[in-house]
Amino acid sequence: MKQPHIPTRIAVAALAAALLAGAVACGKPAGTAAGQDETFGAAPVKVFKVRRERITEKISYTGTLEALTKVNITPEVGGKITRIHVQAGDRVAKGQLLAELETESIRLQLRQAEAAVAVAEASHADALRNKERMDRLIKESAVSEQQREKVQLAFDAAAAQLEQAKAALNLARHALDVSIMRAPFAGVVASKNAEVGDVINPMMGGFGAGGAGGVLTLMDYSRIKVPVAVSPEDIGRIAKGQEAVLRVGSLPGREFRGLVRIVNLTADPLSKKFGVEVVLENPDAVLRPGTFGNLAFEVASHEDALVVPQAAVLENAYVFVVEGGKAVRRNVSLGIQNTTMIEVLDGLAAGDKVVAEGNFGLEDGAAVQVLGEVAK
Repeated sequence: MKQPHIPTRIAVAALAAALLAGAVACGKPAGTAAGQDETFGAAPVKVFKVRRERITEKISYTGTLEALTKVNITPEVGGKITRIHVQAGDRVAKGQLLAELETESIRLQLRQAEAAVAVAEASHADALRNKERMDRLIKESAVSEQQREKVQLAFDAAAAQLEQAKAALNLARHALDVSIMRAPFAGVVASKNAEVGDVINPMMGGFGAGGAGGVLTLMDYSRIKVPVAVSPEDIGRIAKGQEAVLRVGSLPGREFRGLVRIVNLTADPLSKKFGVEVVLENPDAVLRPGTFGNLAFEVASHEDALVVPQAAVLENAYVFVVEGGKAVRRNVSLGIQNTTMIEVLDGLAAGDKVVAEGNFGLEDGAAVQVLGEVAK
C-alpha cells in the first residue's frame, strides 16, 4: 500500500492540537478572564469614611520652664562670707538661715553706736532739766530772755544729737541683720554661687560663678511659668486668661493646663516676635525648671464638623472619592485643621469614601483597588 505524504501528517496533527486547545478554553469558568481584566492595573488604596465630629485648631510653641518665684540671695552690705548653711537642691523654710558674712567689725560698730546713744541720752536728760528750771525762772522774771534762749538752744542740740545717735544705732543693727541671710520664702536652693571665704560686694552685680548673682539662688516652683515667642501671624489669636496645655518629653502622656498671664503687644526688635507667658500650677513638683515643654493654644473649634485626614487633601483643593471602583476627583472648600484632620466645608457628604493612602499620582477616573479603611 502507498504511504501517506509527510506534509499531510503534520497538517492533521496541527488541526488536532487546535481543537484540543479550543475544548480546554471552553471548559474554563466564565468569570476568570473578566476578573483579571477588571483588577489588572488598578491602584491599591486605603480609604477614609467621611464623618462628623468636633475639630479644634491649635497652635503650638516650645519654651523653657521657669520657676514663677526666683531670687538671688544677696547681702545689702559687702564683706567676707564666713558660713553657708545649705547646698544646692536643699529645701528650705521661710526665714531659715542660709548664709552669714563676717560680722565682727559690724558688732564693734554696734557697740560703739549703743555707747553713743547712752551719752546722747545723758546729755539730753541734763539739757531737759536745765530747760525746765529755766522755764520756772523765766515765769518769776528771775532770768533774762537771753539766758532762756541759750538754755533752749542747748536742749534742742541735745535732742538732735540723741536722734543722730539713735539713727547710727539703727544703721549698725540693720548692717548686722542684712549680713545674716535668711530665706524670704519657702523653696529650693537652685544654685550655690559663692564659697566660704569669698569677699563680695553687692554693688558689683553678678559676682558668682557663671555670672549668677548673689551667694545663693532660691526658687519656688510650686508654680511654673513658660515664656514663648509668638509670631506676628499668631499673636492676635492669643489673649490674656486663655487656656494653654503643656506637654513635656520627660512625662509622656501627661498634660498640664495653665492660663496666659502676659501678652506683650510690642515685638522684640531683633526677632520681631511677641512675648507670651503661661503660668501653671505644679503642686507635686513634677515639672522641673530648665526643661523644655510644648505649649498648645486652642484658637478655634467647630462642633459637628465634616472632617477628613489631612493626607486625603491634595494641593489644599481636592480629594479623590471611590465610586464604582474608580477614583473620582472632587473639589473641596476647607475650614480649620488640627495636627491630623481638616474640616471640609463643601464638596463632600458624610459617608463618602475618600482616598487617604495611595492618592498621590492618581488621576480622575483611574481604577482603584480598596485594601481597607483608615481610622484617621
